[in-house]
Amino acid sequence: MPTSGIRKLTVEGEAALTVLRALDSDTRMMIFSLLSHEGMNVSELAEAMGMAHSTVSTNLKMLEEAGLLVVQYVPGTRGSQKLVAKRYDEILIKLPGVAVEANQDVVEISMPIGNYHRFEVKPTCGLATDTQFVGMLDDVRSFYEPEHVFAQLLWFGQGYVDYAFPNNLPRGAQAIELEFSAEICSEAPQYDPDWPSDITLWINGVEVGTWTCPGDFGGSRGKLNPRWWPDDQTQYGVLKVWRVNGKGAYIDGERLSSVRIADLRIENANHIDVRLGVKPDAQHVGGINLFGRHFGNYPQDLLMRLRYIFPEGQKAYKVK
Repeated sequence: MPTSGIRKLTVEGEAALTVLRALDSDTRMMIFSLLSHEGMNVSELAEAMGMAHSTVSTNLKMLEEAGLLVVQYVPGTRGSQKLVAKRYDEILIKLPGVAVEANQDVVEISMPIGNYHRFEVKPTCGLATDTQFVGMLDDVRSFYEPEHVFAQLLWFGQGYVDYAFPNNLPRGAQAIELEFSAEICSEAPQYDPDWPSDITLWINGVEVGTWTCPGDFGGSRGKLNPRWWPDDQTQYGVLKVWRVNGKGAYIDGERLSSVRIADLRIENANHIDVRLGVKPDAQHVGGINLFGRHFGNYPQDLLMRLRYIFPEGQKAYKVK
């Protein structure tokens, strides 16, 4: 559990609304106060707050889904127990408007989740568009169906999916930060909020790091889900933001690994390969659900932003 240093989160748009809703509660603010110095389990929090275990669990779930807690599963007297801690000490909310970044530019690329170019998956698995399932459920062959490019939700219990993002970095430019975001959660039968999964991100073959998703979320409908989607299945994920810059790799502002932007070799690549997967030897092999702009709670596909500068003395290449 992180215990030192000031941890900061900057959010805007839909992500800011999720965070604000999670903070709009005296109970949840009390939880943050209790977690100021060390991590606690649910029973410890319930006893300290004088509240029912179920009430504390419900409030913790909302904080987890907003990405505001660090969750770890450790051995207990009866199976494993869930420890929670504050992920951030400060939160900056950016109001709507144009933000100008001096001396640098940004390339933004949106990729539909069904537009993968390589995969290796194991059941449970499947795909859905905004109107129907693609192929047969729990049949890997469905991932080869031509309709897979229209998928708005895909899931698998183990394996990976690869995406080839075009490299739109201007010639002569130097990448200084790569940001990648996706709405994502674990994959359990139907859904299960306590179903951890170790989800790993690779970029250009470089392992950026692993994040443990606490569960597969359901029980209330995703805001964007089509009407035909069953109520008893996965409904939404959490919006995760990975960043790799000159100092290292981060997820939601928390350091993930020592991988740096130079390690990704972006400048000379024709495309940027992004892989999301669950290793077969992971501690928590809990699968993946990926949400497109018409499923879940966030109206976006996979999103990549490349921030770049031109080294002194160089100019942007212009096509005549």
